[in-house]
Amino acid sequence: MKITTEYIKLEQFLKLVEAAQSGGEAKHMIQDGQIQVNGETEIRRGKKLRHGDEVLANGKTYKVE
Repeated sequence: MKITTEYIKLEQFLKLVEAAQSGGEAKHMIQDGQIQVNGETEIRRGKKLRHGDEVLANGKTYKVE
């Protein structure tokens, strides 16, 4: 997924790539340890994703470009 800003927050990114249908769903996915960023489980909704980061959600990998 291409972004036009310096970073995007993890919760917003999950909604943008449609890995989560809502902010509430994204919040629960993150808090339940279902999301990995660059191979590490991430539990912070506000984690800033930057170009080159990889997010694993629902068995699918998304790259921030």
